[in-house]
Amino acid sequence: MKRYPIYLLDADETLFDFRRAEREALRRVLERRGVPFTEELLLRYREINEGLWRALERGEIQKDFLEVERFSRFLGELGLPDDPAAVGTEEYPAELARGRDLLPGALEVCRALAETSALYLVTNGITRVQKARLRESPLAPLIAGIFVSEEAGAAKPSPAYFDYVFARIGEDRRRDCLIVGDSLTSDMAGGIAAGIDTCWYNPARRALPPGMRVTFRISSLEQLLE
Repeated sequence: MKRYPIYLLDADETLFDFRRAEREALRRVLERRGVPFTEELLLRYREINEGLWRALERGEIQKDFLEVERFSRFLGELGLPDDPAAVGTEEYPAELARGRDLLPGALEVCRALAETSALYLVTNGITRVQKARLRESPLAPLIAGIFVSEEAGAAKPSPAYFDYVFARIGEDRRRDCLIVGDSLTSDMAGGIAAGIDTCWYNPARRALPPGMRVTFRISSLEQLLE
């Protein structure tokens, strides 16, 4: 794979172990309320949360609504009387920000790429969470900038999100970019719509949907260096 002058790197489940961060954040939220953490509860929360994130990507809802609604539904199903706004916008994000574990190879690959290229994080997460995680991560000195959908006013895969990014790193740099991410619906679809090369990080080796074309497919981050 050729080296690119600029890499737009997705954060969660591409560099950061978001699944672990999510699990531990939810565990702490539930344990404060005396609710035993179970895999079934985690799966139900993820079902609610991921459905809302897909709706956000489609432009059907706003992030502020998502933060509250996911806990309105989840806490409601558990019969807990807590204010979902307080949990969703304060308590849970604070816990999530503590999750800074990286996926295997992420630090080493970023170190190697940063020797010759500029690395940027492109994420649909919450600004205060994503910036706190990056700030306390060993990735911090390797990353030239972070672009969060909350600040951009649009989320991946919207072209408006990528317009925001290139307005800050230079519109003429699109041809120099490779976006790397695990999500077909946000990272790959967004990169295609933005007219930049795409690299699908696919450790599970899932099949690419018919009719969708990406520039590269990798199952490990180390393949970016090959």
